[in-house]
Amino acid sequence: MLNGRSEAIVTATSVFLALSLVTVGLRCFVRARIVRAFGRDDWTMVAAMALNLGFAICTLVGCSYGMGQKMKDILPHPGYNRRALLCWWLGQVFYIITCVVAKMSIIISLLRITISRAHILILYAAMGLTLAVGLLFFFFTIFECKPVDYFWNRSTTKPGSCIDTDILIAIAYTYSVGAAVADFTIGILPIFIIWSLRMNARTKMAIAGILGIGCIASAAVIVRIPFIHSYKDPEFFYATYQISIWSNVEAGLGITAGSLTTLRPLVRFLRDGSSASRSHQRQPGSFPLSGNMPMPKGLSRRSKPEEGGEDSRRLWTGMADDEYQGVTTTVITGSHPTKRGESEESLTV
Repeated sequence: MLNGRSEAIVTATSVFLALSLVTVGLRCFVRARIVRAFGRDDWTMVAAMALNLGFAICTLVGCSYGMGQKMKDILPHPGYNRRALLCWWLGQVFYIITCVVAKMSIIISLLRITISRAHILILYAAMGLTLAVGLLFFFFTIFECKPVDYFWNRSTTKPGSCIDTDILIAIAYTYSVGAAVADFTIGILPIFIIWSLRMNARTKMAIAGILGIGCIASAAVIVRIPFIHSYKDPEFFYATYQISIWSNVEAGLGITAGSLTTLRPLVRFLRDGSSASRSHQRQPGSFPLSGNMPMPKGLSRRSKPEEGGEDSRRLWTGMADDEYQGVTTTVITGSHPTKRGESEESLTV
C-alpha cells in the first residue's frame, strides 16, 4: 500500500540508505585494506551503519502498513494500524541510537588528531551533549506509554496510558536543538584542528571541506524541527511523514559525512593503480628507486614526508610506516635541470 506520502518516505529512505552503505563500505576497504589501521572509530561507524539499516527497514516496512497515509486508507486493513505504529516506535528507537553512535565515531576520529587542549575539551563537551540529549529522548520514546506495548496496542481493548504528547514534543525539541549544536560543532571545529597540522594548504582545504559536510547533517535536524508539532495531529501517520523523511536524511548524511573523511587514501590508491603501467616504462638515463629493486650506488632514498603526527598521516594520506618503502622516486641523470617527479608530487597531494 504505497502511494502519495508513503512513496516520498520510501524514496528518501532508500537513497540515503544506499549512500551511507556505499560510503561505509568504501571506508572499511580503505581502513582495512589500504591503510591497514581499522580503529575504534571505524568499528563505531560500522555499528552506526547496522543501526541505520534497522531504522531504514522499520521505515520501509512501516510504509507498507500505512506510514504516510490517512487513517481512512489504513483502517479497512485489519492489523495495519498496529503494525505501522510498532514500526514507527522501533524506527524512532533505531534513529536516536544511530545518530548518537555516528556522532561518537566522528568525535573519536577527531580526538585522534587533535592536539590543542581547548579543542579536546570542546569535542568532549559535544560528546557529552550528544549523549545527554540522546539518552533523554531515547528513554522518553521507549517509556512513552505504560506498559510499553500500549503505544502500538492503543487501538485495542488492552488497558494502558501514555504521557502527555506536549511533553514528548518538548523532549523532541530539546533533542533536535542539542543534536544541531553538536553537529555544527563537529562540522566547524575540524577546520581549526586541520589548520594546526603540518600539511600543505591544498590538503588542508580539501580535508576541512570534507569534514565540513557534517554541517549538512545539522541542517537536516533543523529542517526537521518545524514538523515536530505534528506528533499530536489526529492524522498521525499522514502528518509526520516529513519527520520520517528528515530523520532518515539526518542519519544517512551523518554516516556519509563521517565516512567521507576517511576516503582520501582511496584517491591515492586508484591513481597509483592507474599509473602503474607508466611506472614500468623507464626513460633513458633514469633509475627507478623502490623497495623492490636494487638501489644504485651513490643514491639515497628520500626520507618520509612530515605532515603532522603518525595518526594524522595515516588518517589523511593512507600511508603507514611500512608502506613508505613502496614509494617510487625516479632520478634523472644528465645535465638537465632537476624537475619534480610524479611520484614526489604524489606524496603531498
